[in-house]
Amino acid sequence: MTISRSENMRRIKGKNTKPEMLVRMILRSLGYPGYRLHRRELPGKPDIAYIGHRKAIIVNGCFWHGHECKKGSRKPKSNQDYWISKISRNKERDCANQTALSNLGWEILVVWECELKEQEKLSKRLRGFLVIKAKSGLNDCANSQFRNPVCHFQPRLVQIPPVH
Repeated sequence: MTISRSENMRRIKGKNTKPEMLVRMILRSLGYPGYRLHRRELPGKPDIAYIGHRKAIIVNGCFWHGHECKKGSRKPKSNQDYWISKISRNKERDCANQTALSNLGWEILVVWECELKEQEKLSKRLRGFLVIKAKSGLNDCANSQFRNPVCHFQPRLVQIPPVH
């Protein structure tokens, strides 16, 4: 049974997509739970937000957000005028939302769908992003048991069963 174009588009989700769920699974396996999802009060409703640390992770589909990879740079076969302008508007909106978040003091990490193929590399990137630099005089981490100017989230080890 074939479905219409509008029915197909209606089925495409904007929240809790497979790429987003995979990033959340990696974050939990690294010991970084405690994030919030799709916060309406933040510009662009970032997919994952660590509110207290002002860190946002945005998971973008390569095609829909015009990434410069093989999948993101391909041209649609039908209705090109519409889709090319739609993707262009998505990119402009992404830029405006990220600028607004940054102006509010947030750090932003954009994870592209094509990056999910190399989970080891993505894990290192996520862990590096979640490092919190201590502010001089305002953070006790430099004077605590860490004895260094870099403070990390306190990861909580979470056992996640393997997916078969």
